[in-house]
Amino acid sequence: MAVDNRGFGGSERPLTGYDTATMASDIAELATYLGFARFRIAGEDWGAAIAYAVAAFHRSRVQQLVFQETLLPGLPASEHDPSLALDDGRTGWHFSFFSLPNLPELLLTGRERSFWAYFARRQMWDPSMLTEDDIDEMVRSVEQPGGTMAILELYRARQVDAEQNRAHYADPISCPVLAVGAQAYLGEEVARQLAQVASNVRGAVISESGHNIALENPEALARAYLDFFTAR
Repeated sequence: MAVDNRGFGGSERPLTGYDTATMASDIAELATYLGFARFRIAGEDWGAAIAYAVAAFHRSRVQQLVFQETLLPGLPASEHDPSLALDDGRTGWHFSFFSLPNLPELLLTGRERSFWAYFARRQMWDPSMLTEDDIDEMVRSVEQPGGTMAILELYRARQVDAEQNRAHYADPISCPVLAVGAQAYLGEEVARQLAQVASNVRGAVISESGHNIALENPEALARAYLDFFTAR
């Protein structure tokens, strides 16, 4: 089952509740409504931060966690490579920009397609793998009323996320975790971070891929998932 998180896809776009603890509660309540007492959960980028919060705040319910291509708010990370271009996402430039009040909305409104296509392709191993159909799907959600606001509010809640997660960082989650990084993006840093907050971590670095692994090397990604979910 694929879930549209609060503010994304076909879900509603409320004005509040974009911290990962609240969004994790959304997932847990949805699972209860659907009749799943326990479940496996996988997330990528912000979906991974939310998936970690599900595993941390609702520990008895999560059997396995896939945490893919992001870093957790408030955790120390390795120093950035000084050779990175200023517009490389690994410098974190967008965290500062997206967290500003009002200005990002002013600059992005009406430019959603050009900006988000550039932003996504800039993080890829092979930018041509992001098709026009992919962009159509991505922009369809963002261009809806409240779409840009929902994305920005995730970034604006990062300090709240860090504070809410701090107690869980000190008490590592025990469910098995697959920490997935991309060769041309976060790589082994994902597993290094998760090892700080989880006691049973398996790392995987997917070759020939940037941040959008599912678009660039879906076969290798699927193998990593299946090997993890079927491991004994």
